[in-house]
Amino acid sequence: MDGLFMDSPEDSKPAPSTGHHEPLAARMRPRSIDEIAGQKHILGEGKLLRRAIEADRFSSLIFYGPPGTGKTTLAWVIANTTGSRFEALNGVESNVAEIRAKIEQARTYTKLRDQTTILFIDEIHRFNKAQQDVLLPHIERGTVRFIGATTHNPYFYVNSPLVSRSQIFQLEPLGTDDLLGLLQRALTDKDRGFGNRNVDADEDALRHLADKADGDARKALIALELAVLTTDSDTGVHIDLAVAEESIQRKAIVYDADGDQHYDTISAFIKSIRGSDPDAALYWLAKMLHAGEDPRFIARRLVISASEDIGLADSNALRVAMCAQQAFEFIGMPEGRIPLAHATVYLATAPKSNSAYAALGEAMRDVEQNRTLAV
Repeated sequence: MDGLFMDSPEDSKPAPSTGHHEPLAARMRPRSIDEIAGQKHILGEGKLLRRAIEADRFSSLIFYGPPGTGKTTLAWVIANTTGSRFEALNGVESNVAEIRAKIEQARTYTKLRDQTTILFIDEIHRFNKAQQDVLLPHIERGTVRFIGATTHNPYFYVNSPLVSRSQIFQLEPLGTDDLLGLLQRALTDKDRGFGNRNVDADEDALRHLADKADGDARKALIALELAVLTTDSDTGVHIDLAVAEESIQRKAIVYDADGDQHYDTISAFIKSIRGSDPDAALYWLAKMLHAGEDPRFIARRLVISASEDIGLADSNALRVAMCAQQAFEFIGMPEGRIPLAHATVYLATAPKSNSAYAALGEAMRDVEQNRTLAV
């Protein structure tokens, strides 16, 4: 299963969801560490976090990563695994009075039932100093076990006293294969998924949902549920690629990452730059980005083109291409596509000269074929 979904649970009890009136993403919430797909870098056999959970030896944790990667669900699983109470607050909505009330409840349960309370705080980066001052002493005394979740890097966005008292773990977007396995399980699970329905899904349709979910398990399950519920009929449900496209609102692009489409498209991209056609170059750039091409591959080809095709006609082209590559590494996607477009248009509209490239080719042939000259 998947480390995923609801990053703002209303209920404070980590009981599993089985009611079919609930959204599919809620019903398919993992119940144990073994049901969590992805996050093997922190939850694989022998990894620190898994050992700490199974041994019930942890104090404060902060999880950060993109939406849909399982921050809240992992906190629920930890509560289930350790037999702890689960109390949830939100960094935006909660106030000091609510924090004190939760802590007092935790103290009561510890005295009466000898039960530990996990206090989960979503969007922990929103905590102000007053909230932190109330929470910190109780974390240090062990009144509650604190787990925070944020989409921001806690080293920059969470107050340093909380960071210094917590172990930090980064959750990564789920891979396509992880999401594909999740979707297939949702279709076959009779208790929580659609296993009791006559649902048939094409492989390319499920892969399209997995690809276009961008590592977000919640998004993939919402799209699958929409596909099933809107195509239901007396004869059963058949989910093909067209239904998948409608359900996730993303068109499928015929593009193989290491086949003809990959090489043909990058060739069209470079030839459009070489032919000084910025509109065509941007079109092929957009196709590659939409299809999931590695932006670093595109950046490398821009750097090559800056010297091979523009060369001495505009030496600034190489600087622009290198700056675009560095800017992408600095900011990442999705904004990283903007400097790539900037460099693409600059190179396409720049004057062209392959004189240095051609001259080097002649020199290489001379060295290979003719007598080697003395220095």
